[in-house]
Amino acid sequence: MTDRYLDIALTRRGVHCTAKLLTDRAPLTCAAVWDALPLEGDVYHAKYARNEIYALFPPFAAEEPPLENPTVTPIPGDLCYFTFNGTQLGSQAYGYGSGSGVAAGATTVDLALFYERNNLLLNGDVGWVPGIVWGQVVEGLDAMAEAANDLWRAGALGETLTFRRA
Repeated sequence: MTDRYLDIALTRRGVHCTAKLLTDRAPLTCAAVWDALPLEGDVYHAKYARNEIYALFPPFAAEEPPLENPTVTPIPGDLCYFTFNGTQLGSQAYGYGSGSGVAAGATTVDLALFYERNNLLLNGDVGWVPGIVWGQVVEGLDAMAEAANDLWRAGALGETLTFRRA
């Protein structure tokens, strides 16, 4: 199979990076995401996992991928896939408002980009939260990390995270 690449962008900030899909390590997850592209959603900066930006989507795969190539310690440039049910993200502490798609009984897919070191996927409400590592940024991580840090400091309101075929 030929290598597949994504363009990932923070639209308003005009920053993007390129990631390679890890089809050898997470083939089912890569296929699910690739077939659903392009994807775009409001960007969030993590509260608990530290150096992570992500967007939430309704399920887009015919069947959610199994936990292939899992991690609880993502490294800079990792793309992770998470599946949550509404009760896992429904607490007011998370801050997802109406229109976010997060609701009791609803499944939510979280596509995340980790941009710096020292991440630990441990949530005080639910414990360990392993993610599927399905891609790795191969170009533009420094600019994306700078923009992601700006999201943390200046806010993410009005910004979107996009995933497109490169």
